[in-house]
Amino acid sequence: MARRLAAYGASVYLHHHVAHDQAMPWGADSIEAVVGSVREVAGDPGARVVAGPGDLADAAEPVRLIDAVVGEFGRLDILVANHALSGSDGTLDEIDAAMLDAHWAVDTRSVLLLVQAYARARAAPPDGVPGGRVVLMTSGQDIAGGMPGEIAYALQKGALASITRSLAGALAEHGITVNAVNPGPVDTGYATGEVHAAVAERFPGGRWGLPDDPARLVAWLATDEAGWITGEVINSEGGFRR
Repeated sequence: MARRLAAYGASVYLHHHVAHDQAMPWGADSIEAVVGSVREVAGDPGARVVAGPGDLADAAEPVRLIDAVVGEFGRLDILVANHALSGSDGTLDEIDAAMLDAHWAVDTRSVLLLVQAYARARAAPPDGVPGGRVVLMTSGQDIAGGMPGEIAYALQKGALASITRSLAGALAEHGITVNAVNPGPVDTGYATGEVHAAVAERFPGGRWGLPDDPARLVAWLATDEAGWITGEVINSEGGFRR
């Protein structure tokens, strides 16, 4: 998504929380490599790519993060909230209050606080021109089959899908659109072997989604061409059969 937006000419601030990824089986990416990858496709020689850390489980972090971006670039036009907590989840029988609270804090509360801080930053844009874009991410938790093995995650992502239209209504007067994207299963390397093959068979095209598949949709939603699209939850799943 960052590469797509950079290719369109946007300066990009890459928020990350390496400590979370290091605790996962797949490990953490090199932030320097990610920044370099985005810079190499920049469509505007004057565009900048900056990376910064932040633990969005901290209720104070969303405001600090938005302030950091505005301080770095002077403005923030597009907010893409694609972060989420991995792990710390289970079935209905396995979940507990700590799991629910952890997913609420990262997957939902921080997103709403980011949107709030973004809206306040956009209330007085430096050039006086209203408008902006917010893109949230859901996970198809309300489509046939649901996510019974990840109850906490599904619950919080469902909350984002439910609030999308309300946020769109709240920000319409400022010319800001708000949409949510369900990218479906995307091959980022976390599944291998039989699991990878079984999921691929559930796509009519016989392949997983690739990172650039939902990225094209997200980048388009950030353009002027998508100015009349707001309050929508859009599935970008390649016909995935659940």
